Amino acid sequence: MRFTSLARAALMALLFALRAPAQELFVGTNYHPHDSNPETWKRDIALMKAAGFRVVRMGHLAWDSYEPADGQFSFAWFDQVMDMMNDAGIKVVLDLAIRPAPIWLHQEHPSINITDSSGNVLYPNHRYMVDVGDPDYQRYALRFTDAMTRRYGRHPALLAFGIDNEPGDGPISYSLTVKGRFAAWLKAKYGTVEKLNEAWASQRWSRRIGAFEEVGLPASGSVEGPPERVLDFRRFISDEVNGILKKVVAHVRANAPGVLTTTNMWYYAPSKYFDYSGMAYEGDIARGGCGFYPGNSLRRNDGIENALFGIVRIQFENTTPFWCTEFTTHTAVPGSIRKAAYASLMAGNQMVCGWTWQSMHGGEEQYLQGMVDWDGVPNRKYEEYKTIAAEFRKISPYGFPYRPHPEVALAFSFDSQIASASFPERHDNQIQTAFAVLDKRNVDTRMVEISRSALQYKLLVVPGVAVMDAGTASKIRAFVKAGGTVVMTAYSAMADEHGQVFGSTLPGGLSDVFGIRVSGFEETEQFNELSTEGLTGTDLHLAYGGLAIATRSPRFDLVHPQGATVLGRIVGLDHDYPVVTSHPFGSGTAIYVGLPAREEVLGPVLGDLIRGLSIDGGPAVPAGVMARRIDSKHVLYLNLEGTAKAIPLMGKARSILRDRDYSGSFTLAPFEPDFIEVAP
Repeated sequence: MRFTSLARAALMALLFALRAPAQELFVGTNYHPHDSNPETWKRDIALMKAAGFRVVRMGHLAWDSYEPADGQFSFAWFDQVMDMMNDAGIKVVLDLAIRPAPIWLHQEHPSINITDSSGNVLYPNHRYMVDVGDPDYQRYALRFTDAMTRRYGRHPALLAFGIDNEPGDGPISYSLTVKGRFAAWLKAKYGTVEKLNEAWASQRWSRRIGAFEEVGLPASGSVEGPPERVLDFRRFISDEVNGILKKVVAHVRANAPGVLTTTNMWYYAPSKYFDYSGMAYEGDIARGGCGFYPGNSLRRNDGIENALFGIVRIQFENTTPFWCTEFTTHTAVPGSIRKAAYASLMAGNQMVCGWTWQSMHGGEEQYLQGMVDWDGVPNRKYEEYKTIAAEFRKISPYGFPYRPHPEVALAFSFDSQIASASFPERHDNQIQTAFAVLDKRNVDTRMVEISRSALQYKLLVVPGVAVMDAGTASKIRAFVKAGGTVVMTAYSAMADEHGQVFGSTLPGGLSDVFGIRVSGFEETEQFNELSTEGLTGTDLHLAYGGLAIATRSPRFDLVHPQGATVLGRIVGLDHDYPVVTSHPFGSGTAIYVGLPAREEVLGPVLGDLIRGLSIDGGPAVPAGVMARRIDSKHVLYLNLEGTAKAIPLMGKARSILRDRDYSGSFTLAPFEPDFIEVAP
C-alpha cells in the first residue's frame, strides 16, 4: 500500500506539472464571482475567452463566501464557476483566503482581534485585522485550507493554489496573548534571562529582566523600546507569519501533491514587514508572485523600475518563472499597461493577471476601475489586455519565460531593515537605489540573503546592511578572498547580531577586508557651515575618477584608509574627506562608499566595475531602451521613452512580433516593444 500511494503521488505530480507548460505566457484577470450571479459569470467568461485570456485568479479575501458560518461550507456555487472556467479553457489560480478571517470567527475567538500598542482592542473594520499567530485562528485557517484543497486540488481547471494574499500587510497585535507567545519565543532562543539581558544590554537605563514573565512588548502607546528589543520582537512576528504560511503550504502538498503554489507576496509592506527570504530559498512557493503596479503614466519610468524591483526582491535566487498575479488596470494611460507587461518579461515574468476584471460595486476598492465598467461593458483596458494576450501568444514559443542570468547580487538583510529605522534611510531603499543603477544598464541582478547564498557572482553589492553577524561577515570575507568584488555603502556593518553597535573597529568584522577604519559620521547640513563652495542643506560635492559629482546625503562617513586606495573624495568643505576607497584582499577587491546608496555616485562606481569585470549588460542599445537576450537567437526590446530609437544589429534579423525583416539596424518606435530572431 505504501508503494502504491507513493506511485500515485508521483503520477499526480507529473500530471499537474504537465498542466502548466513552462513555455507559455499567461494573460488573464482577477475575478470575483462572489460579487455576482450565474448569468454574469456566463457573460464575463465569454468575454474573457474572446480576449484570449488563459488564466483567472479567484478566491482572494473571500473566506466567508465558502464558509459562511462555523463549519458550514458552501461549495456548490463555486463548483459551477470552476467548471465554467474549465469549459472555456481558462486555468484558475485559486487563492486560499486565510485572511481576512470571517466576522463569525472574531466573535467566537476574540483573542484573534488586533490590540494596538495602547491596549485598545480593535474591531476588524478592514482586511487583515487578525493576529495570525493566535492558535485558535490557525486552527480554523488550516481547517479552511484543508477543505478548499481537498475540494479543488484535482479540479482540471486548477493551475495553482495561492497562499494567502499580501501577508506583510495588516497591523501587528500587542495583546496579552502575543506577549505570552513572545516571552516563550525568547526563552526558547536564549535559554536564560542572563543571556537575554546580555543580548538586550538591559543594564542600560535600569531595564534588567528578572524572569521571562517580566518581558514586555517593545511599544507602549507611541513610545518604542530599545533597538535590541524591537529587533527581537520583529523577528518573533516574522517567525509567526512564516509559520502559518508554511503550515498552509504543507496542507496543499498533502492534499494536492504536485499542484503549484503561488501568492501575492507583499512581505515588505511597511505595516508588518517580515523576513520572506527563508521561504524563498526553501522553495515553499513554487511560483513567486506579486502585484505589478507601475502607476498610470506612459512617459514616466520610475514606476516600472519600482515594480521590477518588486519581482527581484521576491524572487531572490529562484530560477523558476515568476507570476504577476495582479497587474495594473485602474486609469492607466492607453499603452502603458502593454509597455509594463513587456518590461515585466525581462525580469522573468510569465503571468500578466489584471487587477481587476470589473470596476467593483462595493467595498473599499469600488472606485478602482477595471477592464469592464460598472455596467458590465468592456472598456479600452479590456482591449489593451486583449492585444497583450494576442502578442504574447505569438512570442511565447520562442524561449519564454525569460530566465535571467545575473552576475551581480544585491544583499538583503531583514535584521538590517528593522535596525535601519534608526538611520535617516532604510536598508531596502538603499537596495532599490543600487537596483536602479543596474536596471538602467540592462544588467540582470539577484537579491540574495548572504547567509543562505553560495554567492556565485562576479559582483556583490552590500547596501546599508547594518546588522553584520559573524557568519555573514565570514562569507563576505571568503567571497572577496576567492576573487569576488564587493561594494559596501554607508550604514553597513555597524551592529552585531543583537543590534548592538560594535565595540571593535568599523565596519564590524570587515575593516581589514576593506582596509579602512570608519570612526563615525558627520551631519552634512551642519558641516556645510564650513563649505568653501557655499553649499547648504544636505548638498555634497564629490571628485571621483575625474568626474565632479553633485549629490545629497544627510550624513557622510569618516573613512580612514588603512591600506585602501582613495578613489573618491568629498570636496569643498574645510578639507577633503575620503569617501570611496578600494582595497585588494586575497584575489578580490573590496570597495567602500561612505555614503548611503545614491545613483549619481553608484552609477560611475558600478559602471566602472561592469566594464572592468566584463559583466553582461545585454545587447547594445541606446539609453532608454530595455533589452534582453531571451536565448541565443532571440532578443526582446522595449523603448521606454517618447522618441524613436535606432537599434544596431549584427547582420540580418526578423521581427516575430511585427512579421518583418531587418538588416543592419531597425527603428524602435516610442514606447514600443519588438521581438526579433537573429539570422544564423
